[in-house]
Amino acid sequence: MTPLEEQIQSIKRHSTEIVPEKSLVEKIQAAIKKQKPLRIKLGLDPTAPDIHIGNAVPLHLLRTFQDHGHHAVLIIGDYTATIGDPSGQNSMRPQLDHKEVMKHAGTYLEQAGKIIDMDEAEIIHNSRWFSKMDLADVIQLAGKLTVARCLERDDFKKRLSSEQPIGLHEMLYPLMQAYDSVQVESDVELGGTDQIFNILLGRDLQREIGMEPQVAVTNELLVGLDGTEKMSKSKGNYIGINEPPDTIYGKAMSIADELMEKYFYLTTDLPEERIAELLSDDTHPRTAKAELAAALVERYYDKEAAEKAQREFEKVFQDRQLPSDMPVLKIATQETDNGEIWAVKLVSLTGKAQSNSQARRLIRQGGVSLGTDVESLRKVTDINENITIENDLILKIGKRHFWRIQLV
Repeated sequence: MTPLEEQIQSIKRHSTEIVPEKSLVEKIQAAIKKQKPLRIKLGLDPTAPDIHIGNAVPLHLLRTFQDHGHHAVLIIGDYTATIGDPSGQNSMRPQLDHKEVMKHAGTYLEQAGKIIDMDEAEIIHNSRWFSKMDLADVIQLAGKLTVARCLERDDFKKRLSSEQPIGLHEMLYPLMQAYDSVQVESDVELGGTDQIFNILLGRDLQREIGMEPQVAVTNELLVGLDGTEKMSKSKGNYIGINEPPDTIYGKAMSIADELMEKYFYLTTDLPEERIAELLSDDTHPRTAKAELAAALVERYYDKEAAEKAQREFEKVFQDRQLPSDMPVLKIATQETDNGEIWAVKLVSLTGKAQSNSQARRLIRQGGVSLGTDVESLRKVTDINENITIENDLILKIGKRHFWRIQLV
């Protein structure tokens, strides 16, 4: 194991709050003395198919603990995900289908492997214990939490004051997360700042049964690309860790200047001295953002991919050239009407619009262009326009997405 001071320094670098910090120091000291790794718990509810860089913040913190010689315990909340963590929700959470959750769980593990050492991690699905519980067990567990204690949660408190409904199943969620900590005998639990209530409840439950309570180590939540809401795939304001390097780089270049500091500290391992230089008045924000974008691509791919993504971005956005590698959008002759296709249908075929109404919105907002090269690109603004399909026609949607059309 690495020395105590080195561990504490790097853990603080990647976290926002440690509760209680003194207990973490004591636990690490004991672990070093006994050469017995701490059990570091992180729970992931696979409610969506992909992990974005906001989800990845606690995963990187888990990897930090691994690098210091501790044992990673990754809880896949296949059972709790069917309830849905009510954190930050201003309305009652719908319950999810278990089959869908398990499908997402497979991609979660694959993507988590980009960050943590999966060979050394303990992967546990919490259905291992929850699926065996009967109603009597649930009632007994529910007896460990009072309504008053549950209403200490900010989100529940706000919903109650605004007369928004709170489902009983939602109140069970924090208790179930706390019970996970008992089952895996966690020494430290990681999570976003919105998880602090659940993690501290785990401490209470462990203490009640005579177990040494875990320490809460939380990280600040990452604001999404819109600059206002928490990063979320459902809100479309995310950067996925499995997205192509060009996409990661391009999205990072759209981050608001005032958010760069948070992104540097939460999503990269750049030294603090370098971050300070990049955020100083001596560095142009565009230069700083380019280094942030490159650091993100390198983190999930490699340096070569980062350099290539940077060249492509400069080629398209600074030199106004077409991307080197454009996907081909193949359109079958039978999908056209005498060689023409409705503009809305064309946009929908790319997959960038999930419905005709979304395609119409993109066109109305001026987000769709067509041409044979960069200079000839024109905006399509009429949702009723019929497009004449030609081979090698260039379709552009938004700022970053290009297709070369082929008629087949």
